[in-house]
Amino acid sequence: MEAETLALAGEIDFSVWGLFMRATLSVKLVMIILIVASFWSWSIIIQKLLSYRAAKSEAERFDRSFWSGEPLDGLFDEIGADPDGPSEKVFAAGMSEWRRSHREDGGLIPGATARIDRSMDVAIAKEAERLQKGLTVLATVGSSAPFIGLFGTVIGIMNAFIEIAEQQNTNLAVVAPGIAEALLATGLGLLAAIPAVIFYNKLNADSERLIGTHEAFADEFATILSRQLDS
Repeated sequence: MEAETLALAGEIDFSVWGLFMRATLSVKLVMIILIVASFWSWSIIIQKLLSYRAAKSEAERFDRSFWSGEPLDGLFDEIGADPDGPSEKVFAAGMSEWRRSHREDGGLIPGATARIDRSMDVAIAKEAERLQKGLTVLATVGSSAPFIGLFGTVIGIMNAFIEIAEQQNTNLAVVAPGIAEALLATGLGLLAAIPAVIFYNKLNADSERLIGTHEAFADEFATILSRQLDS
């Protein structure tokens, strides 16, 4: 009897694909959801890593141009009123409001400093929204994927016990496939959740650092404009 059980267990396909194909429809749906969530998370992770690297490089290039000694009006004319780079957008927002605040006689409209600050704050807020877009998906996957996998595990183990009761057989060949399918759902849940949590923390910190860089530049730029106003 033991030899027959081992022979039967040896005939069962315990590969990932075999376990997936042998699982019930409900467990398959759980596995598919977790696989899709994992691919979705990785697409966001890769896109954010590339965009954050580009934003950091752009900020460094613009910082060098800004502090190169070139006149601010000349730099603004060079990059235009609607540039592509996030740091340039903050600068362009401030310079655009600076120019709009001048009257035809060369004087300044009262409240120019406050309007310039608000213009740059709006530009920073838009950039912050762009930087953090998609991070909520990583947070959601990281927090929910283990429980979704656990749900599939519970269903799989329940089906295994039902099969044991129907066959009235507790041999390993009867129990092992169902339990293996159930544990695969848990594994897929962790596979989706762990990278999502790790990269959410990293990307969130990177976005906060970039936003802090823009805010620091806006403060420095506002100080420069305020000094010109006072003079």
